[in-house]
Amino acid sequence: MTLARLDALGDRLVVVNMNAARRGALSPDLYAAIGAAMEQASDPRIRAVILTSQGGFFCAGGDLNVLIERRGLTEAERRDKVDQLHDLVRAIRACPVPVIASVEGGAAGAGASLALACDLIVAAEGAKFTAAYVKAGLVPDAGLTSSLARLLPRPLAMEMCLLARPVSAERMQALGAINTVAPTGQCDAAAHALADALARGPRDAQGTIRTLVADAYEVTESAQLDAERDAMARAAGGNEAAEGIAAFLEKRQPRFST
Repeated sequence: MTLARLDALGDRLVVVNMNAARRGALSPDLYAAIGAAMEQASDPRIRAVILTSQGGFFCAGGDLNVLIERRGLTEAERRDKVDQLHDLVRAIRACPVPVIASVEGGAAGAGASLALACDLIVAAEGAKFTAAYVKAGLVPDAGLTSSLARLLPRPLAMEMCLLARPVSAERMQALGAINTVAPTGQCDAAAHALADALARGPRDAQGTIRTLVADAYEVTESAQLDAERDAMARAAGGNEAAEGIAAFLEKRQPRFST
């Protein structure tokens, strides 16, 4: 049984988590589909990647039955298994085009990590973001503590991780941690609307912007100013800027090439 698939829909790639029987738990198929999407996103025709699911729940994180099996491994072998998941998060962060999460139902554990690693996040009304690791005597992985520290106040991040209390999509949006709360069943439509908007924009500039914003959390202000200087110098001499500036001055919509 296939637990995930990658669909190529014109100017976007859609990764569908099909593991509905386990509320979208991580699977080798999902790893493979996301990895393939990140590689194919280098195609200049691709403008966005969407992560979504079937069965009404985005991703429940790691399968505890698999973690039980891993108790028999050495610590080095377990570290290698975690690194495979972390490489997936790194690939999402390094994707050349924006990545959109479409979160129906909720995202838990590493599922929340995957959602929060995306650039734009749509969640359904009442969807929950949960870091329940502590209930199983475990600790967060897949960059969850990094994402929570960037997106949420420290007390709330601690509450999520130490007490495993879920946070609603509505509260996440109020705190600026996600972009859109959509009616149940309408997340994919909202995600595709975001992809439509991205497809009308300048691909190269968008890729540079997502890199600049992501790196800004990690470097000094001086280093960020240098990065912005270099990026602006490149962009100002490019075809996208030529079209964008001309369109602005001519009071028309820009026609960016794909």
